[in-house]
Amino acid sequence: MFAARQFVSHGHIPVNGKRVNIPSYRVKVGDKIEVRERSKQLAVLIEATQLAERDVPDYVEVDHNKMTATFARVPALSDVPYPVQMEPNTVVEFYSR
Repeated sequence: MFAARQFVSHGHIPVNGKRVNIPSYRVKVGDKIEVRERSKQLAVLIEATQLAERDVPDYVEVDHNKMTATFARVPALSDVPYPVQMEPNTVVEFYSR
């Protein structure tokens, strides 16, 4: 996760062909996320794509050979891989101040 944030910050990851350097950039359903052509030669990325243990969530469609991904759908709370206690009422109360 931290390495991904750094790659985005350094401009290695375009979304829909446009350079994005803000890690909190919100992708929309159907957006194409890719690795910049010059960045595909980075040793860290080559090594990461060859790892057998890649946890790709169901809501992202990935082509590992082309180093591209498509955001297929908005993830549900059940898609989060760790326990999350969500209390919408608390969030609404906090922002209504």
